[in-house]
Amino acid sequence: MKKILITGAVGQIGSELTVALRKRYGDEKVIATDIRMPADKDLRDSGPFEFLDCLDPNHITRVMQIHKADTIYHLAAVLSAVGETKPNQAWKINVNGLYNILEAARQYRCALFFPSSIGAFGKSTPKDNTPQDTIQRPDTIYGVTKVAGELLCDYYHKRFNLDTRGLRFPGLISYETEPGGGTTDYAVEMFFEAIKHKKYTCYLKADTSLDMMYMPDAIRAMIELMEADASRLVHRNAFNVTAMNFTPERLADEIRKHIPEFVIDYKVDATKQAIADSWPNYMDDSAAREEWGWKPQYDIESMTKVMLDKVSDYINRNGALKSNLRGDR
Repeated sequence: MKKILITGAVGQIGSELTVALRKRYGDEKVIATDIRMPADKDLRDSGPFEFLDCLDPNHITRVMQIHKADTIYHLAAVLSAVGETKPNQAWKINVNGLYNILEAARQYRCALFFPSSIGAFGKSTPKDNTPQDTIQRPDTIYGVTKVAGELLCDYYHKRFNLDTRGLRFPGLISYETEPGGGTTDYAVEMFFEAIKHKKYTCYLKADTSLDMMYMPDAIRAMIELMEADASRLVHRNAFNVTAMNFTPERLADEIRKHIPEFVIDYKVDATKQAIADSWPNYMDDSAAREEWGWKPQYDIESMTKVMLDKVSDYINRNGALKSNLRGDR
């Protein structure tokens, strides 16, 4: 029976992955870890929780010895926009932290999941239908750390036969947890502002095209990849995955089908716009479809309808939106 450890379990992906894995494998089989306590009572009390700093190998060793996990989902990371303001921290957590976790996985013979990102590509990468295997020359520290992470995971598989697997996520959309500082946060902010104020000021240009995915698809993709037959995996790490592609104006149009009076205007943030412009318009995820059967369940129409319903419920339960919301990689 699997025993799973999650780093960054309080964060953007980890909070929802923890719940999904506990439902699938049992509460006591999934150990949530982070450098902060979860505010959410269900996450905190539904199963084991440990303080773990991925920059401290002694913390990692202690938790591994106590819980004897055989699978690790390593999600602790600094995201794209925050990384540009704190590049030193981004390198330490995204690269040194991953190295420490890889060493623990090697020592305890664990399978390991590592999330990469659309941010691992750069301006020289083909923008349309970006191939699985292509040039990667990102010009953000976040992208650099993700490329380094992909290569480290490949190395540990080839050198030590470690079962490493990973996905290149697009922008992720959810209403559950505040974001950690990504570039596509606008998508979720737009839903909240549409419901609360019928108006939103977007920090990306109207025609900025980016791949996106609704969080339930992302969680399912992670679990399906880790459960896939290893003999089918040619790439193993850094599979392109996507579900939908849209611009801020396209999303606004979709929201107006449900809230006709919704208005959007634009005040472009130069830093976030430069990051978005360096990423692909849309990725080719055929390798994931062929090697382990990836298929998204949500498109922009179905996602928008569900998000408007969920965000309305969230606002009714929690009142005013907290500071940042959440969004992408």
